[in-house]
Amino acid sequence: MALTNPIPMGPWKITVYDQENFQGKRVEFTSSCQNIMECGMDNVRSLKVECGAWVGYEHSSYCGQQFILERGDYPRWESWSGSNAYHIERLMSFRPVCCAVSNHKESKIVVYERENFIGHQWEMADDYPSLQAMGWPNNEIGSMQVQSGAWVCYQYPGYRGYQYILECDRHGGEYKHYREWGSHAQTFQVQSLRRVQQ
Repeated sequence: MALTNPIPMGPWKITVYDQENFQGKRVEFTSSCQNIMECGMDNVRSLKVECGAWVGYEHSSYCGQQFILERGDYPRWESWSGSNAYHIERLMSFRPVCCAVSNHKESKIVVYERENFIGHQWEMADDYPSLQAMGWPNNEIGSMQVQSGAWVCYQYPGYRGYQYILECDRHGGEYKHYREWGSHAQTFQVQSLRRVQQ
């Protein structure tokens, strides 16, 4: 899925390496990269996020599994995939998260039980490592409206499993169905979510 609007220049900086532990060829970016192979690299094996928040993708053209990349060092693939249950060692494209906020208290999202904003709803402005433990009736979310900021939704409790990065400036902040969460989304299952901070 190609981005329809170009990413504006902003306070973002990421340095990627073609070898683990910040070795090998090194390239710096301050805006999106649709295909790392066009920059003379076959894959990203380590990276440093120096400014801003980013989304990394398993495939070129912003497709496949998504990984949130916040400020810090990522010496190997496990550091960006975290406790993800899926073994994905590649990162082929990435882009800045444009609407991440500097103050967590500014982030708001409304989740709905069913698609098209129907059913039980819950407005959230905090991180939730387990939605069910906080009172959500099941392990699925049908649709979401991001009112401000950017959020990472996870397939399993404890911020594990597939990641979906949802932003207020994409889709108008409205995600009517799980297929709009990302090209790899195959289920309504979301059991934890947290705010992205710039």
